[in-house]
Amino acid sequence: MTSTIVPVIFDLDGTLVDPAGGITDGIAAALAEFGIPVPSQDLLDAMVGPKLSDSLLTVAGVPQALLKNVIRSYRMRYLDTGISQSRLYPGIAELLDRYAAAGRPVAVATQKPENLAHIVLEHHKIARRFAAIRGSSVDESAAAAGPVGKTGIIAAAMADLHTQHAIMVGDRAQDVAGAIANGIDCIGVSWGFAPDGELENAGAVAVVHDAPGLRNAIEELESVRAVALSEVRNDGAL
Repeated sequence: MTSTIVPVIFDLDGTLVDPAGGITDGIAAALAEFGIPVPSQDLLDAMVGPKLSDSLLTVAGVPQALLKNVIRSYRMRYLDTGISQSRLYPGIAELLDRYAAAGRPVAVATQKPENLAHIVLEHHKIARRFAAIRGSSVDESAAAAGPVGKTGIIAAAMADLHTQHAIMVGDRAQDVAGAIANGIDCIGVSWGFAPDGELENAGAVAVVHDAPGLRNAIEELESVRAVALSEVRNDGAL
């Protein structure tokens, strides 16, 4: 691997994997089980990506006293049927194969619980492509030890990759914010769950619409970094 190859960190749901209703259907069923009104589909879609407990409290209006039970119900459905509904977005497997052949380190940073992230990636037979898989605590209903929020999860993935330089790829504003907080760029993907303009307003350096576009955007950022490093070296600063 040369020094110009930059590691890439991917979000999971809405970036690598299309939940295809596995998440939103499960949330709706869990809410209905406890007699909690189910939000509109747009609001359910908006709950994909952020920390589930936060979305249940702020978007769905789940009472704090019921939060653990609603999450438990959702998780049972997700493991039973939700994962099998999901699919890789077009071109993602090929992109990961290309990066494996090129020796580019890749990682996952998701607010999904880390154990579930492993299960999803294993289901799609791509877990071994990643040098690091980082997610939230298993107990999403309370603060727990481990990475906190998207910023902390990205930082943990970068530490696992032994790098201070990476490119984040995600579909929601928190992916962009977490990347910026860690001093790295974020490329947004339009095939996820962000409303129009969310990624641009959050500060994504580019928003792409398919896997080839993502590969090109990553290579362009990598080229810009290589030129900048070369200029610094030529100035005698290194």
